[in-house]
Amino acid sequence: MAALGSGTWRTGEIAERLSVKPTSVAPLRSGLIGKGMIYSPQHGDTAFTVPMFDDFLRRIMPDWAPDTGSS
Repeated sequence: MAALGSGTWRTGEIAERLSVKPTSVAPLRSGLIGKGMIYSPQHGDTAFTVPMFDDFLRRIMPDWAPDTGSS
C-alpha cells in the first residue's frame, strides 16, 4: 500500500498490486485496522491513519516498497 503512495486506495487496487485476490487481503486488512495502522473511510477503501506514513515506510524499507513516483 505504501508503494501506491498517499491517499485512499480501493481494496481491489491493493490486492491487484500484490497479485492476489481481494478476499485474501481481508484478514490482513482487518488486523491492520485493529492495530490502528489503517482505516476504512468508506466501504472498500483503505488509508493510513497517520499522514505521510507511506513516505516513512518507503524510507525505512526501500527494497520492499520501491518508490513508484505516484506520491
